[in-house]
Amino acid sequence: MITIKVNNQPKEISENNSVANLLHQLEQPEHGIAVAINQQIVTKTAWSTKTINNGDDILIIQATQGG
Repeated sequence: MITIKVNNQPKEISENNSVANLLHQLEQPEHGIAVAINQQIVTKTAWSTKTINNGDDILIIQATQGG
């Protein structure tokens, strides 16, 4: 198990998790969100290959509609 932060909340997840797996575990939608790890945006095309490491600070931003 490794410890990470997701939107400033500590989480424990298994090692060798990808961004895509984390989003699935957190029941996050695949559309309308952006993900940054340690203040670096991770492109959606890299979600399945980008591995999450112990101590990573992950920010998930949900797009909102308004006018």
